[in-house]
Parts: sequence; structure tokens; C-alpha cells
Amino acid sequence: MLQRISPLLFLFFLFVISCDNSDDNSDSTPQGPDVVVVDDTTNDTFITDESVQLNPSGRAPLSAEIALTLSESATIEMRIVGQNGQPSDINKVFSNDETSVSIPIHGLYADYENTVILSFTRQDGTSLGSKTYSIQTESLIPEMPQISIDVANINEMAPGLTFVSYFGHVGVVLPQRPFMFDAYGDIRWYLNFSSDPVLGNLFYDNGMERLQNGNFFFGNGNNATIYEIDLFGTILNSWDMPGYSFHHEVIEKPNGNFIATVNKLGAGTVEDYLIEIDRTSGSIINEWNLNQSLDNTRTTLTNDAVDWFHANAVTYDPVDDAIIVSGRTQGMVKLSAQNEVIWIMSPHLDWGTAGNGEDLNQFLLQPIASDNSIITNQEVLDGFENHPDFEWNWYQHAPQILPNGNIILFDNGDNRNYTLDEVYSRAVEYEIDQESMTIKQVWQYGKERGEETYSRIVSDVDYLPTEDHVIVTPGAIGNSSNGTGKSIEVDYATGDVIFEATITPPQTVVIITMHRTERLPLYPN
Repeated sequence: MLQRISPLLFLFFLFVISCDNSDDNSDSTPQGPDVVVVDDTTNDTFITDESVQLNPSGRAPLSAEIALTLSESATIEMRIVGQNGQPSDINKVFSNDETSVSIPIHGLYADYENTVILSFTRQDGTSLGSKTYSIQTESLIPEMPQISIDVANINEMAPGLTFVSYFGHVGVVLPQRPFMFDAYGDIRWYLNFSSDPVLGNLFYDNGMERLQNGNFFFGNGNNATIYEIDLFGTILNSWDMPGYSFHHEVIEKPNGNFIATVNKLGAGTVEDYLIEIDRTSGSIINEWNLNQSLDNTRTTLTNDAVDWFHANAVTYDPVDDAIIVSGRTQGMVKLSAQNEVIWIMSPHLDWGTAGNGEDLNQFLLQPIASDNSIITNQEVLDGFENHPDFEWNWYQHAPQILPNGNIILFDNGDNRNYTLDEVYSRAVEYEIDQESMTIKQVWQYGKERGEETYSRIVSDVDYLPTEDHVIVTPGAIGNSSNGTGKSIEVDYATGDVIFEATITPPQTVVIITMHRTERLPLYPN
């Protein structure tokens, strides 16, 4: 057994006591940019009034807003001209039947005279001309990282920008600052809440995700609140969680409700509760107490009796209205809405009796080989050895249910086989037969890269079904004094790297560069 101090729990307390949120590089008031109209082919009466404002919210330095009053309604096509040809352009079509419109401009370059073209078309397809603006932006704040592009097959990549839930900083750790960068390594969007009265101490932990409606949402570990924001960083909605504090992750169910990993205030343990919040009423309508469904005395992977489970992720399975929870220091467990164990994905060593009195050994998944034969070697079952066709998940993060029902996750590999003899992390896919209670490993990437992509904490994996690609994110590569992160796009069928970027912040906290990355369109629709 190997005892580990929880770096993420350390982070939580570090951020809670961070009280200096000043940042001389931020201004919370909207700033007017140096704007020049380069070209205007619209007639003199079509645009009757206009204004341009850079960073109107004070939180999005690479965003602007163009407000127009038109003599007639028109469809408006926006183009931000990229520095690297057409693939680096940002395009968006705004269908519009009003004469007063505000066009959100996202995707500008920092410290650059950006060219933004608006083209106008009547509903019958007749062109009403175009107008070109030149918008000058300021430099990036010093907290932003260096991004090097190691591999970029532009024509094969999944479209969109790489979205980073970033941990890097300079001096003052908080607030955390999410950003997006393009295939050429240029940051094209970021949020800076440094002077924000509500989110000036933002600690989003796992990071931000996109709601079904296209906005972003996240929990703030420093005030136990879930927020919905737009691309300007404007708060649109919020939900609190009385009696609990937030850590790690909140997800949106198909019905719009939220499931969050939480601490229960007054409990003697941490990171071992989950709650469901009704999206409409804000009420807490369900609670999962893992002390009841699991064994909080199991010390196989940790000797920390307080943070014994360390729930770092959750995903929802609509097939049977269940949740799959990743416990960094126990394994993965699937639970019903009534907090009943359905299965446990973990080495079989030392599982005992749950808090509710059930024998947990009956829920352990049985590994099978590629030919579907049962693996009976007890050393493999208990995690001391690997089978040629199968390895357990170790201190894992970020489970995702695939379209075929399989589960993909980031296998960090910390304390693998209870030793540090082999150091590597993997994205790994498992096929689970819930009726026969078997588990088969069907795909992996990363073992062959060893320490180059080894991240013992945080990290992410996402499957992109349209392209059949996988985004692999080792978020904390390195040692205790310096760290980097990578976002790697892999072709699922071949294992070839389609895109790879290395992200190096000026400073890290416990070597964490980021918790997660995703490939997203900048504009949601």
C-alpha cells in the first residue's frame, strides 16, 4: 500500500484562504477599442446607427460587441479574418428579423489589429453589402500560457477550438481563467474575473462545461454555487446548495437538472457525497451518501480516513437512471438513484462491507480477455499484475459513456500495481456486461508514451463521435516544481496523433496546468 497526500484537497484549502484577488492587468469596466471602418459597401441609409465596444462585460478581453440599427432586417454573416488563412477564420451567421441588433464578436487575436467583416443579406437572398471593421486589442494578461503545436494535421482535425479549464497563474492563484486556442496555438478567447465582485475568487476545479442551451456552467468551490454564463462571462443564472460545499464536478442531466460532487457540511469525511439539484426550483431533490453504499474503511489505495473516496468525477447513465462516480482512491462505482451499488470497477483487493451492511464483493466486475475467457489469475484480479489483454484503472478521472455503451476514462496510473515500477497514463475503453458482471478492455492509448504523457493527478479524455477521434488530456506532466499539460487528438481506429499541443503556464499549483480540455465550436450554434 502506498499512502498519498491528496493534492486536489490541498488545492481546495489553498484557494479558500486565497484572499488577495487583485490584478492590475484587468479592468472591470467596458473599454472602447480603437476601431476603424476599413471598407463599407452598404448604402448610406442601410445602417442608421452603430457602436462598437471591446470587452463590454469587462471579463472577455478578446470579445467585442457591434450594435447596429438597420433600415431593414437582414441576415448577418460575421467573419474574423485569421492570421493563418481560411482555417483560422472565425465565422458565424446571425439570422435576424429585427432592425436593432447586437452582434457578439468572439475570437479576436490579442495585441493585434483584427479585421472583422459583416456581410448583410435580405431574406430573399439579395446582398445589402458589407462593412469591415479594424479592432485593436490589448496584449494577453501575463497569466496566460505558452502554447506549442507539436502535431497539427489541419484537414483531419475535429473542427472548433481547444477549450482549456486552466490552472496556470502568476502570483495570485485565483480566479481561474478558462481559455480557447486555435490549431495554430493562438489564444482566441478567455475570461478574466479578477475584478468581478462575484467570481473574483473563482475555483472551478474540474472546469467549465457547455450546457445543452450552449452556455457554459460550472461550480465555484469558494461559495458553493453553480453558475451559468455566456461567452462574455456574464452571469445568467445561479444555483446554491445549502448544507453542502462544492468540489470537482457538476454535470447536467438530459432533463436539465444538475448532479454535483459535494462535501456535506458537518460530516467527518469529505468528497463522498453527491446531490441532484432541480434546475427549475433550485431544490436539492436527491442525495447519495457514499459512506452508506461503500466501505469507508478500505485503505488499499489510501490511508486518508477523511478523504477516503475523493470523488473527482460523475457521469449519468440514462439507460437505467444511474450515476457512475469516479473515486480517485477507491475505483469507479455505478449507483442507482436510490444509492444502491450496481457494479464496482476496481482491483478486487480488500473490498469488505458497505455502511449499509452489504457485502461489496458481489458487485466487483470480473475481467475477461479479448477472446472472452475469464481471467482467473488472482494476482491480476487483485491488481498486483497486468494481463496481456487487461489492466485495471488506477486513480482514474473523467469517465464518459460512449455511444456504444462502453466507458472511456483517463487511467492516471498513479501507484499502478501498488508500485512505481512502470510510469504511464492511458485513455482506456472498457466494455461492461452488466448482466454477467464482466469487464473487457477494448482500446487504449498512452501506455506506449510513458512519462511523456504521464499525469498522476487531474486529466481528461473525450470521445468525438463525428470524427471517431479521442481527445486525451494529461493535465499535470512533470515534477513538483514545474509542470506542463497536453491536449492530444488521436484517431481511434489507427492510434495516430492528429493534433497535439503542449501548454506551459508561467506558474502552476502542484504541477497542475489544467484539469480538462475539450474541442468545441467557439459559438455554440
